[in-house]
Formats: sequence, structure tokens, C-alpha cells
Amino acid sequence: MRSETAPAIRLEDYQPPAYRIGTVDLRVELAPSETIVRAVLSITRQDGTHPGTPLELDGDDLALVSLTIDGRVPGQDEFNAAPDRLELFTPPAESFELELVTRLDPDANTKLMGLYRSSGTYCTQCEAEGFRRITYFLDRPDVLSVYTTRLEAEKDACPVLLANGNLIEEGPLGDSGRHFAVWHDPHPKPAYLFALVAGDLARVPARFSTQSGNEIALNIYVEHGKEDRCAWAMDSLIRSMRWDEEVFGLEYDLDVFNIVAVSDFNMGAMENKGLNIFNDKYVLADPETATDQDFANIEAVIAHEYFHNWTGNRITCRDWFQLCLKEGLTVFRDQEFSSDMRSRAVKRIADVRLLKSHQFPEDAGPLAHPVRPRTYHEINNFYTATVYEKGAEVVRMLKTLIGDDAFKAGLDLYFERHDGDATTIEAFLACFSEAASTNLDQFSRWYEQAGTPVVTAETDYDEGSKTFTVSLSQEIPPVPGQKNSKPAVIPLRFGLIGANGNDLDTGAPEGTRLQGDVLILNKAHQKITFDNIESRPVLSLLRGFSAPVRLNQSLSQDELVFLAAKDSDPFNRWQAVQTLLMKDLVRLTGETRQGNRAAPSSDTIAVIGNVLTDASLDEALRAQALVLPSEADIAQEIGKNVDPDAVYEARQQLRKAIAGAHGAEFQSIAKSAMPNGPFSPDAASAGKRALANRALSFVAVSELAGAAETIWERFAAAYNMTDRISALTLLVHDHLAKEEEALATYLKRHESNSLAMDKWFMTQATAPGAETLAKVRALKTHPLYDAGNPNRVRSLLQSFATGNPTQFARGDGAGFELVAESVLEIDRRNPQVASRLLTSFRSWRALDPQRSALAETALLRVSSFENLSRDSRDIVDRTLQ
Repeated sequence: MRSETAPAIRLEDYQPPAYRIGTVDLRVELAPSETIVRAVLSITRQDGTHPGTPLELDGDDLALVSLTIDGRVPGQDEFNAAPDRLELFTPPAESFELELVTRLDPDANTKLMGLYRSSGTYCTQCEAEGFRRITYFLDRPDVLSVYTTRLEAEKDACPVLLANGNLIEEGPLGDSGRHFAVWHDPHPKPAYLFALVAGDLARVPARFSTQSGNEIALNIYVEHGKEDRCAWAMDSLIRSMRWDEEVFGLEYDLDVFNIVAVSDFNMGAMENKGLNIFNDKYVLADPETATDQDFANIEAVIAHEYFHNWTGNRITCRDWFQLCLKEGLTVFRDQEFSSDMRSRAVKRIADVRLLKSHQFPEDAGPLAHPVRPRTYHEINNFYTATVYEKGAEVVRMLKTLIGDDAFKAGLDLYFERHDGDATTIEAFLACFSEAASTNLDQFSRWYEQAGTPVVTAETDYDEGSKTFTVSLSQEIPPVPGQKNSKPAVIPLRFGLIGANGNDLDTGAPEGTRLQGDVLILNKAHQKITFDNIESRPVLSLLRGFSAPVRLNQSLSQDELVFLAAKDSDPFNRWQAVQTLLMKDLVRLTGETRQGNRAAPSSDTIAVIGNVLTDASLDEALRAQALVLPSEADIAQEIGKNVDPDAVYEARQQLRKAIAGAHGAEFQSIAKSAMPNGPFSPDAASAGKRALANRALSFVAVSELAGAAETIWERFAAAYNMTDRISALTLLVHDHLAKEEEALATYLKRHESNSLAMDKWFMTQATAPGAETLAKVRALKTHPLYDAGNPNRVRSLLQSFATGNPTQFARGDGAGFELVAESVLEIDRRNPQVASRLLTSFRSWRALDPQRSALAETALLRVSSFENLSRDSRDIVDRTLQ
């Protein structure tokens, strides 16, 4: 029998809980296959709840050992216990104490939700609904409780015992060989923020003094032998804490802040109050095993989870529909932190690249949903780019719209008014509306409407009246299940550039300019006229990517070349280069499909040459400008009837043409841009490596003598992972001499390091060529492939499905079949990982008819599986709709 989709949960059905749980006292007796959890819950009936209203507690695969109410064992007619629910038919009083004892099997918990063991270490993941796999509970974010947790375990096996809050007691349990630790968190929190960790772990300590003089003990716990790879994470944590004080005035509020790194983790990290649990890829780093991007990611994720202490923990979500309230806001905060730590322009480009490659396709496909969805079947499937990245862009727009001062005042009011609350988007926006004395009702549509608005801009210059007119319109393309989308408030940062390359003083009409040069588009159609413009300017629109929209602007080829050389806004200068590249790539793809071999535009080739020689651009920015749009980006631009093979051929054609025109310059930069001296992860050094390796990628396809030998030499001589994996990728993806030797050399060097080996698997999974499919199948049986480790699954299968369009969408359907069968294999063990892999089919309808039909066949195979998990059932049903 076919499994059914879970019932829909709807925002409009929200009701406050009938009962509250004021305190939670947990006693967890840890054992690998038989952990006993004793939970004492102090429960109070809410005002307005009718006496005798049943109490229903959530469970998930639980085994109840015993239950008492105020110390009394109830009769069988007073309650009903099932693995997924516990119901008290007639709770006895306005307030009472419920004691529950449940039995868990951490070793058998392959879902990695609730309490499980990773490499011998007990750990938890309770967001979104994992606490119900530990004990029966009102497992919803608007039930805030004060937790005291007592952990007991064998001391030899688990010398480290950690939980939320502050340590208040610890010691041996007689002569039993077991010991205990009691942790108390004074801050009320929802169950999803509960955490415990127990194991034999090494501790890396540090201290932090807050601006008010409080001393905080900082600890990072890792597997023994990995302590020397924690220095960057600790440095990032300290800088995050100081930055949050200086920029937002927010101090840490406990005596200790602990981070634990584990190798088996479904997510990137989790912000549990005072005890952050991390996927170890976002903690462990040294030059030998981590790239510059790894260092940047660690810095950002450490900051993100720490910033959740206020935006997520102290103030949390009333319900899961408000997920963007904590995630979108905290992503915005970590983006600002990284911008201050590194190049703001380069960070902005990187963030927009991520948004366009992950969120825009989501908005354009069957998995589209608003930043705040109004319905869901499985909440785990809504930890999406729309909630996180688009949610951050909405916060950024709000800041642009009301200005820096009002934004800061609104956040201050939000922290003051809602500290200790589980609240909503409406309450969040009300603070900014009050601080800015403005109505944000129309702006709130960004939270309610799915889809990416398309902004069309046309310009006209009247030489006689010396006026320049900009005609703007906005439209949201059709989204399944969404009718009559309404105009949003879109802040468009802009500049008018004169012939000399300088921005003009526009003198925009009242009401069209705010905070400098920002046009506010809030209608379906608007016209803005600028007076006293002596000659026709070039419009630079959407500077800094001031709104998450698709811009359709009537710029000529000459104007794009001009902007690529002259625009004072770094983002739009980069965007002009990308637009020129994309126009060429779309044209070349069409020619390739028709069997023609058109030449790339000379303008595009020349613009790349200008980027190479422009000393005014720092290395990191030049490196970004030299990144060609990806195959997925090109497919997204084409939009329908996509042939991935033609896209790949067009991209290779342009890459080779650029390399042929500027080969000597690329070769020179590949050598001269490399930083000298010991490795440093700082932004300037990373930028130099990025430029050198980007130049090397063009050398790889040039006709320069000894190009392949140059790549091999870079690989063999590399003294850091950034250069080593960059060279390995070129050898493998361009199928250069010594490709197999390089893979074997890398394997021998790094086979004992799991994170480094993830890169080895990913490099092979994303290699173009018909042989890759067979290689991926073979790698699934490799001794170092672990189907139970989410990182390893993502490095091989997710990388193949999302990073190798020509092989995932092969014309024979074999790529789709490989992913579909892998989804079914993984789904039995870990539904969250399986459902994420399944989202790789989200753009299947944009493919050419033959490939679309093959993708649909693979999806129907998944859909017909009888015992498909709720997570995967939700994704496949929505993808097929």
C-alpha cells in the first residue's frame, strides 16, 4: 500500500497550547542500547482552558516504562500511551506534576533526530521535532520551560557530560564506575533547543570577558587528536561575541558557552542554548585539510549559531510558520559579520550567487513557498533557501527601506519588547513600523507571497527638455496554488552615470529617493523623471542587489561594456560582466543545439581582459568576476526546454575562447598572484589564492605549451588544501594527464581524514563525462563510503545530482535512476537526508521533453514506494504536482 502524505498543518489553525510546562527535570541514564529517561514535568492549565480538557503530548517511536501523576500511578482508563502520543483524558487539577519514564536505543537511531550516538558520543538534535523522540512532551516552540538536566554514564566511556545552561553539580556515583553531572538553564526555552552530549572528548578552552565585565568560559569539544584544528573556530567565536556587543549591544548571558563537533549530523549546526552542536566540517580546519572557503564557512556558521542566542533563543518562534523570524534575521546578521570581517563587496557577490543558484530555482519550481509558508506537511522540509537566504534579503530590504537609524531602533525595541517570548513576524514588523513611524503592511507581502518578482526597467532621454525617464514595472510569475499576487515594496538602489564615468547628482523627485539613491517601486507600474540631465546617462539599477528580484533592463551591449568598466558600485560592475557572459552563453547554447559553432562575442573577451588588468580591483573581486556562470545558472536563464549537453558545450567553448585570447596573462597571474610565506586564512591571502586558481582554470584549457604539466606541478607542490583541491579538480574535470595518479596521490595522503575525503568524493562526482555515472556507482561501494554519514552522502550523491547536470540529466535517464534508487536506499535509514537529495529534481519540468519524461519516470518510481517516509513523500508529491 502506498504511504500517504501527512495531514497539512495550517497557520490559520494555530491555537495556543491548553497547558504550559513551567519546569522540566530530566534524569538521563545513558547506555548504548537502553538509555532510561526520567522526566518530571510541572504542568499548568492555561487560563481559559476548560477544566478536564485532555492533555495530549507528542511522541515519536517512544517506549513508555512508567507514568505517575502527582506521585500516583493512574488507572488504565485515565490515559492512553502509544509510540507517537500520550493522552491524559482528564488531568486532575489546575497544576500537577507528571513523571514519565521512557526507554531509548541511541545506537539504533539512524535518523539522527532525538538522542543518538555518533562515533561513540551521545548527542541530540531536537529541531524541529526531535525532543518527542526522547520523552513525551508538548513539542512545539511556544511552550517555554526551565530545564534542569542530570546526566549519568560510565565514566570511562563518557568522561564528558554536557547539557544546556550552567554546570551546578557533578561527581561520582559511589563505586559503580559511573558519574553524574547536573546542568541548569535559567532561561525558559522551547524543547527544540534542548541538548545533551556525553562521550570521551578532548576540550579546547578559552575565555571571553563581556563588555560589562562578566567572564565566560568557552570550550570546544572534539574527538581526541583533533584539538589543533579548532583554533580558527575559537577565534571566530570570540570575534562573533565581540562584534555582537559592538554592533547590536547584545551580551552573552550564561557562565559557559560550549561547542561540540560531531561527524554524523543532518544539519550544519544547531544553536541549542549554551551547547551548540556542530557538524564537524564547520569546526575543524587547518591548511592541510581545509580550503579558504571552508575557513570562511566556519567563520560564518560559528557566528550564525552564536547570534541565535538572541535571535532564536532569547526570542523564539511562536510556531514553525515563523521559522524565518529566527533564521532569516540571523542569516542577515551573520552576513553582516562576515562582511565586516572580509570584503563587503565580495561577500555581497557570494551571497547573491548563493541566492540565485539555490533560492531562485526553488521559487521558480514546484517546491516554491513564501518566506513564511501558510501550510506544510513536514516541517523538516522547510529549512530551505527561501526561509534562510530570501528571509535574510527581506531583512536587508527593510533596513534599506527605513534607514540605518530606524532599523537599529526597531531591533532595539524588538529585543526589549520580546525578550523571553515566542513571537511572530507581525510582532517583529510592528517594532520597525513604530521605530520608523511608517506603515509596513505592503512590505509584509514579502513574507506572504511566493515567487521571485521580475522588475522591468526601460529608459528614455529627451534631449530637448533634458529629462531622463525611467519606466518601471513589477510582476510575480505564476506560482502553483498562488493567485493574484500583489505588488510588493521593492527598494531599488540606483545611480545615473555620465559619460565620464561619474555618478550624476540626479535631483530625483520627492518621494522617489530615500537614504541616498533608492527608488521605491510599490506599484505595478511607475515612472520616474529626472530633470536637468545634460546628456543621456547610463542607468545602474539594483546596486548592491538591493532586492531579491530578477531584473529585466533594456541595456545595450555598449552600455553593459561601459558599466563593466565604469560603474562605481562593485556589485553592479560584477553584474555587468556576468550579464555579458550570460548573453553570450545563452546565444552559444542555442547555436550548439542547432549544430552551429558561433564565435563568442569580442566584447565579452575584451571585458575579461579589462578585469585581468584592472589594478583598482582587489584580487578577490577580480576572481569573482572571472567565474563564468554555472551550467545551472545558464539553464535557469534559458528557463525551458533545456539541453544540459548543449549548455556544457557552450560554456566550454567560451572558456576556451577566453583562455585563448588571454592565455599569457592568465599564466602570469596564476604564478604572480599566489601569496608568499606561511598559509594564512585572512581575506587578503584568500583573495590572492582565489585569483591565482581562477587564472589556472583558464590555463588548463588553453593551448599554452605545458599547460597540463603546470596543473600537475601545482597539485604536487601545493602546501595547502585550497591549492591542492583546485588543481585536482582541474586535472579530473578537464581529464588532463595524470588525472588518476592525482586521485591516488590524494587518497593516500588524506584517507584517514573524513572531511578531506569528502572533497575527493565530490570532485569525482561532479566531473563531466559519460564515465562519471559508473564511477559514482563504484564509489558507493568504496571502503571509505559510509551511507550512514550525511556528509559522505552529500559529497557523493548530492554533489552528483546538483553539481553535474549533464550526467544527472543524461539522455538515457540513468542519472535520474541512480539518484532515485539512492533516495529509496537512504530513506529507510535517514529520511531527512533522503528528502534533501530528492529536491535535486525540483527543476525537472524545465528540461527538454525527452529528459523531462525520464525524470518523471524516476520520480514516479519513488512515489510508488510503499513505505516512503513522510519527509520524502512530501517532497515527491509536491515535485510531481
